[in-house]
Amino acid sequence: MLCSFIIYFYLIKPISIIMKFDFDRVIDRTGTASVKFDGLKQYFGRTDLIPMWVADMDFRVPESVINSIRQRTEHAIFGYPLITPGFYNSIIQWIWEKHGWDIAAEWIVFTPGIVPALSMSVMVLTEPGDKVLVQSPVYPPFFSSIQDNDRILVNNQLNENNGRYTIDFNDLDARLSDGVRLMFFCNPHNPVGRVWTREEVEKVIGLCQKHNVVLISDEIHSDLIFPGYTHISAALAGKGPDNMVICMAPSKTFNLAGMASAFLIIPDQHLREKIKKILENLHIQYGNIFGLTALQAAYEGGAEWLDALMDYLLINRDTVIRFFNDEMPEIIPVVTEGTYLMWLDCRAMGLRDLRLKRFFIQSAGIAMNPGPAFGPGGEGFQRLNIGCPRSTLLDALNRIKIAWVNR
Repeated sequence: MLCSFIIYFYLIKPISIIMKFDFDRVIDRTGTASVKFDGLKQYFGRTDLIPMWVADMDFRVPESVINSIRQRTEHAIFGYPLITPGFYNSIIQWIWEKHGWDIAAEWIVFTPGIVPALSMSVMVLTEPGDKVLVQSPVYPPFFSSIQDNDRILVNNQLNENNGRYTIDFNDLDARLSDGVRLMFFCNPHNPVGRVWTREEVEKVIGLCQKHNVVLISDEIHSDLIFPGYTHISAALAGKGPDNMVICMAPSKTFNLAGMASAFLIIPDQHLREKIKKILENLHIQYGNIFGLTALQAAYEGGAEWLDALMDYLLINRDTVIRFFNDEMPEIIPVVTEGTYLMWLDCRAMGLRDLRLKRFFIQSAGIAMNPGPAFGPGGEGFQRLNIGCPRSTLLDALNRIKIAWVNR
């Protein structure tokens, strides 16, 4: 049945596009100072695991990126970089073509990463003791960027019903009304994979405006959207982009996380000046030569690669769904609408979280992110990274099934 699906998919897709990029190639990443691979011993206690955890992919980046970095390397002088008009123009063009949002260059603020931007937003837009809201289960740095800066964490936990997550708007309204100063919004959502609809995004914006809450919208996965869904940026919903910060980067889209080159879009001048000030105070507003080069090259020449990537990831996603449905129904994958991360509901396995973690590590030989790390609502879940060659994915799935049968 799975083979029939894959054959059908290839028949209805342009073969030349699918075959142009070799996502099936298995590349050995050990010994490259990779957290995902070389960090296994530190985080899981073993090195013989299939790494399906850290949110980067096991694919070569687009050739346009490789060629641009190679050309820059051959110059052989790596002095202080300048953020050029080409950097801004590549972002402006990409955002317009992919998301239909016409932005101005002065709205764009460089940041070395989205996680640092979250912490900096907390530091300059709130005071110690202020309340900051998240929606769990959610990306773990959302919690630490709040608590490590002595702010009060407020949680508007997502509702889960038969594998689909929704926002509890009544609870959100009540919590925002109780002195919350800042809200972190994850769109598309990591780890549950929701691509929030326009109606949902508009409701979030409306409540933030109602209660004068600044919205920090993490849209780092916004280019990784599966057919049938559309990313709606927070800036395109509600009554306009005032009082919000949009966080984006090429890092997830083009597998460039190690380049430390992200950006914020802040139309609100008051907020923009505050964020720029802390970047300047920390002297991290300039970026690095190769990160800037990679970002521009990806946005200018990576569109075809991304289209092929999404075709490949779609089959990976549906392979996971069909495998567990047919071979191991004790695990129920949440159908991700965007991102290359899948949220696996393992509650029917009947194992508490510590035993569940041990099962995947010690019995199956798989490294995934345990659900409790994502906060309330993560109990009994695991996060699986499907951004890998299909042979690696199938190996991991079969290991899980065999370990379960032989338990």
